[in-house]
Amino acid sequence: MMGPAHSLSGAAAWLGVGAAAAATGHTMPWPVLLAGALICAGAALAPDLDHKAATISRAFGPVSRALCEIVDKLSYAVYKATRKQGDPRRSGGHRTLTHTWLWAVLIGVGCSVVAITGDRWAVLAILFVHMVLAIEGLLWRATRGSSADVLVWLLAATSAWIIAGVLDKPGNGSNWLFTQPGQEYMWLGLPVVLGALVHDIGDALTVSGCPILWPIPVGRKRWYPIGPPKVMRFRAGSWVELKVLMPAFMLLGGVGCAAALNFI
Repeated sequence: MMGPAHSLSGAAAWLGVGAAAAATGHTMPWPVLLAGALICAGAALAPDLDHKAATISRAFGPVSRALCEIVDKLSYAVYKATRKQGDPRRSGGHRTLTHTWLWAVLIGVGCSVVAITGDRWAVLAILFVHMVLAIEGLLWRATRGSSADVLVWLLAATSAWIIAGVLDKPGNGSNWLFTQPGQEYMWLGLPVVLGALVHDIGDALTVSGCPILWPIPVGRKRWYPIGPPKVMRFRAGSWVELKVLMPAFMLLGGVGCAAALNFI
């Protein structure tokens, strides 16, 4: 799928988690619902770090472009080293390592560790990175062109600062779900994991499928492209994505938000 659909699906997924949490007695404070939805929207773009033409490659200027080059080569090296006889030969690393459940878990755990072991600046850094990606994904038409980059970064930095300040206040969610001393902001890894997995599921719906299960082999393939029957798949950017899925994500996100806030 394309960036906007990925970000919308990420936000909708976290709002759905908020609805489920409210139904099970672990209601999210509204700052957690807001921050988590934005983080998840941003994290839903992150697996395309292996693609030099993806939204994330230009989100942080030369830094993200260089990182995309490195991740692409790393992913390709892992693919070549672990492929089985049934896996096709390929020339790049897109939709390999960063599009797996293992990558999603590792990135999410890493964010949680940074959040609970670092200081306020570590939390701000996590928020800033994902705010930039969320803005790039959700407001993609408005952020086209290099002249908009500085404005996106300023908006993301301001948003991260304000959200962190709100979350820090007692009862606003810094210790949501994980309540022991020293576990503040451990939950930040959850929307990161969810966003990456939602991205993979979205890509699995397209023509190429997605090797979500790696390194678990399926038959003669270790990089088996999971997906529905081919007749149900669509091409990225097609009318199915733009006219059906994106409106559905917005509707589901709205319902999830209302349920998470106990309005319905």
